[in-house]
This record gives sequence, C-alpha cells and structure tokens, in this order.
Amino acid sequence: MRYFPAFLDLSSRTSLLVGGGELALRKLRLLLKADARVTLVAPRLDADMAALADDSRVEWMCRPFMAPDVMGRALVIAASGKPEVDEDVAAAAREAGIAINVVDRPDLCSFITPAIIDRNPLVIGISSGGDAPILARQLRAKIEAMLPARLGDLVRFAGSFRSAVGATITDGGKRRRFWERFFTGPVAGEVLAGRETAAREAMLGLINGRAAQDREPGSVAIVGAGPGDPDLLTFKAMRRLQEADVVLYDKLVGPEIIDYARRDAERIYVGKAKANHSKSQDEINALMAEHALAGKRVVRLKGGDPFIFGRGGEEMDYLESRGVAVEVVPGVTAAAGCAAAAGIPLTLRGTALAVTFLTGHAQDGEPDLDWASLASGKQTLAIYMGVSTAAVVAGRLIEHGLAASTPVVVIENGTRADQRVVTGRLEELGDRLQTAGINGPALIIVGEVARKAMTAEDETLTAELAALPRALAV
Repeated sequence: MRYFPAFLDLSSRTSLLVGGGELALRKLRLLLKADARVTLVAPRLDADMAALADDSRVEWMCRPFMAPDVMGRALVIAASGKPEVDEDVAAAAREAGIAINVVDRPDLCSFITPAIIDRNPLVIGISSGGDAPILARQLRAKIEAMLPARLGDLVRFAGSFRSAVGATITDGGKRRRFWERFFTGPVAGEVLAGRETAAREAMLGLINGRAAQDREPGSVAIVGAGPGDPDLLTFKAMRRLQEADVVLYDKLVGPEIIDYARRDAERIYVGKAKANHSKSQDEINALMAEHALAGKRVVRLKGGDPFIFGRGGEEMDYLESRGVAVEVVPGVTAAAGCAAAAGIPLTLRGTALAVTFLTGHAQDGEPDLDWASLASGKQTLAIYMGVSTAAVVAGRLIEHGLAASTPVVVIENGTRADQRVVTGRLEELGDRLQTAGINGPALIIVGEVARKAMTAEDETLTAELAALPRALAV
C-alpha cells in the first residue's frame, strides 16, 4: 500500500487550487462539498468555474501562480493543465512541506484523491494509486448501485444514538455486537424506508431492553479457507472473519486471507506441519472452548474444507460436548481447487466415473488403506498429505493391479501464484517428487484424467523448443 488512506477535515483551514478550467472545476466542486475554504489562483476562469467561484467560501486571485501562494495552506491542488505551471506549484508545495496533488501527474503528488461514493456523512474512497483511475471509477459505479439511497440517513440516525448506547451498554464487546445487530435488523430497515419516527421509538426499546444488557454466548465457526487463492473464499467465510473476536489459523492459510479479519481481532497461529506442531490438537480444542465460553466469537480457520482431512469433525464434537455453539462453513477443498487450477477434471465420462479422496499421511510410514479397492475401476485418486509417502503409495497401488504407466500429476501450492505442476507415471512418482524438490503443500492426482496435464506439459515444452534457435533445439 503506497498511499496511506485518510480523511481530512478542511472546514477550518484554507486550501489552494491553481487553475481555471475543467480540471480545476472538478476539484473545486469536491473541495466545496467538504466545506473547505478555497483560494483560487488563475488568470482567467471558464464560465462554469466563474459561477462556482461566486461562492462565499472561494477567494479568486486573478493572476498567475506565485510560489508564496502555497504558504499556510491545508493542502494544494494544481489543476492548470499546463505542465510548467503544475510543476512549479508542486515544487513550491514540496519546499513548504505542504501536501500537493497534481491532476493526472501522480509522479508529482504527495496525496491523491480517490473515486468517491458520497452518502454524506458516509464516504467511501476507492484508489488505484494513480495507476488505473478508470478502473476505480468503474468499481465506484458498481458499489454505488449496491448501496441504498438513504444510507447517509442511517449513519446520521446511528450517530444521534451513539452517546445513549455508550452510556447504557458500557462493555465494548457488547456495544459492538449491539451495533452489528442494529445495522442488519428491522430498525435500520425502517430508517432506510424513510420511517424515521417509528425507527426512533423502536431504537429506544432496543437500547433500554434486556437484550442489550444480557451477555451473549460465545460461538465457534469452523471455516474452510479454500486451497490458497483468496478469491476462492466464500461470502459466508468472509462475513465470519469480519465478525470474529478471535481467529485461530493454520499454516496453509495465507496472510492475504488472514487480512480479511477485523483489525482488532486477536489472531492466534496454531499451524501444524510434519513433526512440527506449534499447538497440539488438544491445545487448539482447549483454546477454542476457552474463548467461546468467555463470550467471544471464534473463527477456526483451516485450509481447504474443514470436513475433508481437516479434523473439523473432531473439533465440532469437542466443542458441542462442552455446550459451545458451533457452525461449520465449508470451503473449496484442495482436490477440487487444485485440479481446476491445473485444468484437470476429477471425473470424466468414460474415463473416470468416481473420485476418491484419501490421505497419504501415516504415523508408521504407510497409510492403512484398502489398496485393492483403490487400484480397481475407472476412478481418480486425490491424495492429500502424500508427499513423504508417495513412493510407498505408488508401490502398493502397482502391487494391487494399477498399471505402472498410470498418469500422475502433483500440484504444489495449488491455486496460488507460485503453483507448480509436475507430471509423470505412477511407477516414477517418488523419483519425480524428489527431482522436482516438491516439499510444500501438494496434492497428488492419480488416474487417466491426469493425462490432460501431461499433454499440456508436453505441448508447452514443444512450444518452448520451437522458439529456440534450431542448433540449440537439436
């Protein structure tokens, strides 16, 4: 994040605007919306600009810019449309240590103005850091279409009751939850419908009612974060993260997903890797119960889906046996997400009529599986946590009848920017993993559907060889 987002109160200080044309007009409108006092410097003004400059908050200096004009200003905006003038304004502002914005010149700016959604007093700013202002405006239009017209009325309504709520509900956690219920409840609906008198009566009942004072029970949401790509997080998972007081997260959950949690939420790393557990499962269970029984909303955030090799069922049983309310929010499991990212269908008519999820993890070096069943029929095997036991698994499948030439694909860091795909035959699986240096989280897919990845890899290699000079290719 290059620019620090902030909202400035300009009502008690004067800002400087240099320019008298269309570029300056847009900035002047924005400054006056913020109730700023504006010193306008320009030798001449366009007709629309001249009409707006009649506002009592605007002082027009009918002359070219001079460096001392910047002194004592809250901020300076250069919008003359003349590069040499705008550069002089920027240089003078920087010399005086005053924030400067130059229209369409992000290289000269110390601050930029975002695309704005105005539901006064609610204001939303969207910035691309000056790199893609058209995209920021398109996003603004999409968000505008989603927001109720009376959203500003709702903000003012809530503000008028803020002191009363603070005096009545003194506990910070209870107060936050009161407001969360309010903004999604019927009273807010009355305000948005324009029935503010009825809303005020109902609001007084909410504030003085017993429900506002009662301690809310805590809860745990066991949330699947998906295989790694933040865009695969579900809407419900996002909501639970933003509501959580405490987030317990695994090693496979990336920082981009953790950042969706409330900034004031407590974040506890409980990741586990082979022979390296920051917290045991018993400790994780106890932590969840402790925080929930203290009245907090807990999110147990897991990679993939919590009910597919994620111990979500064990955690749910533990919590429910202690009277803790539990919700499970499913996630995109690694098999579905990684296979899709690699362009591999898990089932394919006439080729793979079933898919089996299995774990390669084992305490004694070999997972206890029904090898004969796994080696038979037209099916796809999706192997989780199987990197360290890959050679053993391949050997057992071949022993029980699966062809040694069966295609396999290994997807490391699936769906992420650093995703790697390694292909081969079942008989060489262990060697391929070792040669490729696969050691991160990886999914192994065994079956004819993996041939699609092998074909894609061969086509890529052929294209790369074709691009080489002939002597090198040979």
